This record gives sequence, C-alpha cells and structure tokens, in this order.
Amino acid sequence: MFHPLRVSEVEPLTDDAVAVTLAVPPELREAFRHTPGQHIALRRRTERGEEIRRTYSICAPAGPDPDLRVGIRLVEGGEFSTYALKELAVGDTVDVMEPTGRFVLEPRAGYFAAIVGGSGITPVLSIAATLLIREPTARFCLVRSDRTVASTMFLEEVADLKDRFPDRFQLVTVVSREERQAGLPSGRLDRERLTGLLPALLLVADIDGWFLCGPLGLVSSAERALRGLGVERGRIHQEIFHVDEAPSAAVAPAARGARAAADSTLTVTLAGRSGTWPVREGESLLETVLHSRADAPYACKGGVCGTCRAFLVSGEVTMDRNFALEPEETDAGYVLACQSHPATAEVELDFDR
Repeated sequence: MFHPLRVSEVEPLTDDAVAVTLAVPPELREAFRHTPGQHIALRRRTERGEEIRRTYSICAPAGPDPDLRVGIRLVEGGEFSTYALKELAVGDTVDVMEPTGRFVLEPRAGYFAAIVGGSGITPVLSIAATLLIREPTARFCLVRSDRTVASTMFLEEVADLKDRFPDRFQLVTVVSREERQAGLPSGRLDRERLTGLLPALLLVADIDGWFLCGPLGLVSSAERALRGLGVERGRIHQEIFHVDEAPSAAVAPAARGARAAADSTLTVTLAGRSGTWPVREGESLLETVLHSRADAPYACKGGVCGTCRAFLVSGEVTMDRNFALEPEETDAGYVLACQSHPATAEVELDFDR
C-alpha cells in the first residue's frame, strides 16, 4: 500500500547521489517501522501521465525514529533518479510503499560481514548500524568497493560507525579507478582477489552471516569466492542493485514446469480477495493482474527487487529471470510475478502468503 509522505530533507552525498528523508506522520509509524535491510518503493506520475516506481533501500538504523532515509544514485537515463537529483525538494510529496524485503538481519549476537559495491552500501549501512547499536557483543566487518573516493556514498556515516565502535566494526575500502596512498591497491574485487583477501582479513568460518549487495558482477564474484572458501549457502544473503542485461546464467529455472501455454487463465488472491482472468499472449502474470487490480505489488519489473513475490498455489510457470528470490524460496514454491508466464492452462498465485 502506498502513502503520501512529505520530503523533509534532500542531502547531496556525491556529485551523482543524494540522501532523501521522508517524514512519517504519527498515524503511519507502525506501517513504516522497518527491519534493517528492507526497502521501500517510491512512485510518481510524469507529465505524460505515466507511473514510475523505483525501489530504494532504507539506510537509517531501525529504531524509534520513524522517518525514512534512502540513498538515490543517478542512473543514466533513469527517470526517477534524475527527478530525485534535479527536481525533488523539501516540502514535496512522494507516494511511498510500506517497507518490504528479505535481505535483512534482525539484531542478534554474532559476527557478521558484508561485501558491497557502490550504492549497495545503503541497506548494509542500516544493518550494521542497528546491529552495533543494539547488540553490545556483536561485531561487523564491511568490505566496500567504489569507483573513486569522490563517488563513495555515506562516507561520514561509515566513518562515524568506525569512531563509535572501533573494537567491533572493521572497515576495508577498495577503489577501482584511482590509486590511493594508503590501504589496499586499487582494482576490482573479483572472485580471485576476494578469495585471497577475505582469509587475510578475518576467519571466514567464524562469520555467522554474509551480506552481499551491489551490481550483479560483484555479488556473483563474492558468492563464488565464499562458496570456494567453504561457506555454507545458507549463510550467504544477497541483493542485486543493478543488472544491465539478463545473461544466460541468470535466466531462472522454471518454477514447476518449462512449457509455454496458450489460452491460460490466472487465479489470484491479493489482499484477501480473489479473481480469475485470462492471460493475454506474451504478457507476464503481473501484467495480467494489473489489468484488474491496480493494487498488485511491484516496483522494478525486472526480477531484481522481489516486491512482486507470490506463492504458486497450483499450475506451472516459467520465469524469465530471477535476481531476487533465494533458492530456498523458489524451492518452497515462490515466484516473481513480473517474470512469470503460464506453462499450464490454469495457474493460481497467492500474494498474501
């Protein structure tokens, strides 16, 4: 569900990124209370009457302060990010969906680590800050990669964590496009480099949970490096922030089927109400739902954010690609409606599970 929220602050972070704070009124505080790592979808209508939705992670610690803060980086050709950096101002109103997402860490004792690239710092900043504030024995190691120091988002916030928790917060920074006088050599964090770097920083086997966030290439490299170092799949959590195209390796396996079906019907349960509609040729199941239910949840429509996750009650579907669901979720029967197409004459989805 979307709610109109007032912009209370727009803070420049870099030449191409801003932090936007949205004021949450008292009557909506419970609705917008978030778990560290969750994201919100922002919505606006263009002058052409088109609706644009984009998903941004909440970077503020989870706590009693109900206001929301997100980091927005300019994407070439991105309509919403261009609007946010060049037009959005204090006092404006933005439609905001209630927090969602499963790339989260409920604060608990333990030793955790993250590998992030670029704007992938945003959810991890909330995760690390909340953990360190709430759990006096917890530790966190952050390995972050950015193009240059000038392009690095939330420099002050991360430095503040280092100052406040010097014995429990470890920071390792790598830049890929400029030489530095101190620290690690510049260059990309690929699988080979991470395989050598991580054991030198910490005891990999001691980490209770790994959080990987950023561009597809970095997240994929980090996952392969960790798996090669013996880390169990269940301890690795990932969220993709940017995908240029769907490489063949990213095409999702079919969820209970691999055939194409014509003249299919879709039955959906959403917000406690059910409906059945024909699926038009070539369209995704999300598009079918949106013809009759404008309240269907979605944001990116690219298989990245996971907002349109639904449970496959019956029938078979194929997914074009999947960068949002964990293997455990697809094994349990969940699919991305924006990427799913019917493979049987009848398909049933439940958005409420």
